[in-house]
Amino acid sequence: MSYSCLTTQHFQTDSSYTLTTIREQDMESIRLWRNAQIDILRQKHPISPEEQQHYYQNAVLPSFKLDHPSQILFSFIQNNVCVGYGGLVHIDWQAKRGEVSFLINPNLMDQYPTLFKKYLQLIRMVAFEDLKFHRIFTETYQSRTEHIAILEAFGFQFEGKMRDHVLKNGSWQDSLMHGLLAKDSYYAA
Repeated sequence: MSYSCLTTQHFQTDSSYTLTTIREQDMESIRLWRNAQIDILRQKHPISPEEQQHYYQNAVLPSFKLDHPSQILFSFIQNNVCVGYGGLVHIDWQAKRGEVSFLINPNLMDQYPTLFKKYLQLIRMVAFEDLKFHRIFTETYQSRTEHIAILEAFGFQFEGKMRDHVLKNGSWQDSLMHGLLAKDSYYAA
């Protein structure tokens, strides 16, 4: 299956890294990764296998046929192995913007900077070259300092802070907002 709103279903910067339309075969891995990293996600409880399958069948699959889906999800592939997933979520088609989401296999955290930079290159291609969006943005919990540093080095601009926005592990955290405009996106690589 593939998204009808995209001109291609595979985005590649080099032979090692590819974004491809989210694959059903990756859904169980994604569920496990999400549950293992719930402290950095908006997810409030662990996802069961049945909930994940229901989500794929009733939310993801039907969105492939839409001209303007609310989210576009990808499997992130390194050397033919799914190492993460993400996409554009909370899409506003009239405003031509979407929020960037990204998560990797927690066993690969030592590769996080490299994987996240490669992912940002690919999602930039999707958003600005294929979809012709005006802007992409992120919301990141303050504790994710490495993630924030990579965003800013890539060219995302800090746009604001939502103070004590989320309660995680018994502690209030700020959420930091960053944005990248299409006209600014080619200064960073």
